[in-house]
Amino acid sequence: MAESLKKALRQKRAFESLEQATFLSIQRTASVWMQVLAHRLKPFGLTPTQYNVLRILRGAHPGSLTCGEVGERMVTAVPDVTRLIDRLVARRLAWKGRDEADRRIVRVEISGQGLELLAELDEKVLAWLEDLLAPLDQHELETLCGLSEKARRGRAE
Repeated sequence: MAESLKKALRQKRAFESLEQATFLSIQRTASVWMQVLAHRLKPFGLTPTQYNVLRILRGAHPGSLTCGEVGERMVTAVPDVTRLIDRLVARRLAWKGRDEADRRIVRVEISGQGLELLAELDEKVLAWLEDLLAPLDQHELETLCGLSEKARRGRAE
């Protein structure tokens, strides 16, 4: 079962356990998918992480979030959400400002340009995901999603 993974990783020895092979297979698959997404987002000047932040901000729209709240909602944790947001602000895809009630808090909101960019990407990203997952039928997708959720259950999310 893990022969193609061994070949991709140029590993000659067998994996030490099925758990190890499964873990590495999931990591490798996620890495390949993220590379494809990164390549397809590049012409739009976005990384997958920046795209994730814009989607989070759109989900909060017309409201705003703190940098910490954005970080908590991210699919993949990043060490410096503030710098990531600063890059989006520099491109005018988001804006940030001090909270009116508590000036110590910085709030972030998606801009009109950010909303427009996401609207342009919505159908494209769905098509990219369908293309990436085309080898799997509906039942397999549901099974994979369910198994992924089951494996995460009880772990820090």
